[in-house]
Amino acid sequence: MSKPQSDISRRAALQTGAALVAGPALLKVHAASNPVKFAVIGTGTHGSYLVNHLARLDTGHCVALCDVNQRALDDTARTLTTNPKKYKDYRELLADKDVEAVAIALPLYGHFEVTRDTLLAGKHVFCENSLVFKAEEVHSLRALAAEHPKQILQVGLERRYSSYFQSVKKMIDEGILGTVTHIHAQWHSNPGWTMKPGGKDNPGNWRLFREYSGGLTAELASHHIDVANWFFSAHPEFVVGAGGLDFWKDGRDVFDNIQLIYSYPRGRKLTYSAITTCQHLPILSSQRPEFGLVVMGTAGAVEMTLGNDNAPPTALWFREPEPGDSTTHPPKGVPIITPATDVDWKNDSFLVRESKAARRWLFDKGIMLPQEDRNPVDTQLESFLSDVRSGNRPRADVEVGLADSTAVILSNIAMEENRRVSFKEIETMGIAAPAATPVAAAARPQSAVPTAAGPAKPALSAPSAKPPTAGKKMAAPAKPPATRNP
Repeated sequence: MSKPQSDISRRAALQTGAALVAGPALLKVHAASNPVKFAVIGTGTHGSYLVNHLARLDTGHCVALCDVNQRALDDTARTLTTNPKKYKDYRELLADKDVEAVAIALPLYGHFEVTRDTLLAGKHVFCENSLVFKAEEVHSLRALAAEHPKQILQVGLERRYSSYFQSVKKMIDEGILGTVTHIHAQWHSNPGWTMKPGGKDNPGNWRLFREYSGGLTAELASHHIDVANWFFSAHPEFVVGAGGLDFWKDGRDVFDNIQLIYSYPRGRKLTYSAITTCQHLPILSSQRPEFGLVVMGTAGAVEMTLGNDNAPPTALWFREPEPGDSTTHPPKGVPIITPATDVDWKNDSFLVRESKAARRWLFDKGIMLPQEDRNPVDTQLESFLSDVRSGNRPRADVEVGLADSTAVILSNIAMEENRRVSFKEIETMGIAAPAATPVAAAARPQSAVPTAAGPAKPALSAPSAKPPTAGKKMAAPAKPPATRNP
């Protein structure tokens, strides 16, 4: 006698959740006989964070650092055992023949120029997101990357390197969640970014001014937009949104709260919220703050968050009730967890038994993955170093990064102009702007370079008396952009 359909589905739900206790894949790092010689441009808060994670990998060797702030440069260098060279001018670093690859951890407005010059210098590039700042930079970098197909260009969208997120993507592709129609995402904080003394003249406040920053959309929403593009296997058709500068009256001009809706093909939607007055996350039983997302399909939903160095990824899978299911109780979430999560799986005989059955079920579905308990930041950086050696295309490649940046640019326009913005607009937006190759100083807008009276943009790279060159077609700007990420 066959089991009722509801029992089969319920058992499948338990099996899936129990088997995914194995969680993301544990990638073991083996000693590298030919480590990649890399440099980091920008040793502020995030740059030093990247250096710390890169230092854990024996597939790379840090040979150089760059920052205009001597204290930040020295402090980061002291954390390394590789005795890296220290530069204040990023162009001198790019002329260093020992440097094979460069990690760029700068404020957003400096990403394009330094990424461009790094490619022209013949180096591989890892650039934090958002990849570019302006529409013309989307077109210019796409063309330039096509001219340098042998150089790796990877973007810092680490969720693509999380086996946790990869597992959910496989669940979507295998139809376990049915047809996924909606994704709700948020990144809430309190107080969020605060204004440091000095206002616009303090480089540490760059995120708070539109001249330098894409605001909450670029710094936070970009991560979840990329996940939606990946999970939907599509790009948005249009975006609408509302933003406001409503709560922080400290001189900033970026919005302190944003609400966005993206429409994808076949009517699918991503809704996104970022606020700076409350960090509550109304998923995962409210056990995690700030950021997370819900993937909603016709057969179920997943609540998830990425986690960080101190907290592993967390996810719950919720089975959609079967047709005719008369239960008045909502389905309980089945945990998709890593070994570090505080659940006593080993001593629960039922879950141990179900886990064994689940592994067979998930292997048949092509979903089961080896174990992992790592921060995806480590995984993405390890992957970058590996791709430099193998020539493999990164998961978060230039097109992934440019699609993400396009969404950021158009989302901000939608809020600033209070209108529905079609993603087709990017095809002609910024086309008449200056070309991607470096231009003479006289052709540069004066607002983009430091002046004697003080930098119009936060100065992060000291100009050298004799700008160096490295690699074919390398031409140094007359005055470089910022190279510090405060």
